[in-house]
Amino acid sequence: MKKIVIIYGSTTGNTESAAKNIAGKLSTEEVRLIDVANLKAGDPDAFPNLILGTSTWGFGDLQDDWESALSILAKSDLTGKKVALFGLGDSDAYADTFVNGMGILYETLEDKGCEFIGKVPVDGYTFDASQAVRDGYFVGLALNEDGESNLTDARIKQWIAQILPEFK
Repeated sequence: MKKIVIIYGSTTGNTESAAKNIAGKLSTEEVRLIDVANLKAGDPDAFPNLILGTSTWGFGDLQDDWESALSILAKSDLTGKKVALFGLGDSDAYADTFVNGMGILYETLEDKGCEFIGKVPVDGYTFDASQAVRDGYFVGLALNEDGESNLTDARIKQWIAQILPEFK
């Protein structure tokens, strides 16, 4: 059984719903859900596999509760850990900052020695720009509950099938 923690920040409940959907599809694994507002030092250290989720607010800002939690992650030893990211955004109203919050998480952790998994091709998404794109791929799973909620479940299922074999 693989030990996985899903740490998410949610303001309106959409990211929390996505986190619970992901956890439900990982039901054969040992999964713990943590609202990032309740994250404590040591929580990330207890798991070899992390799934981090955030929404994007305003003009490309990270979800508020993540701001204070970033220091906890920055102080954690993520060396050798597998990290998968998911982000929520609105590609219609905020086409030039779509899922930037996920990009901010990526940039914060990219020098922490962890291995990022779960990148997703940008094909099939409509947006103008995103801080979460590298070489034609999102750094994790991009979800648009405002304009494409009908695609969320299928996107999560496909992403879980991609990342689960990579977790240890």
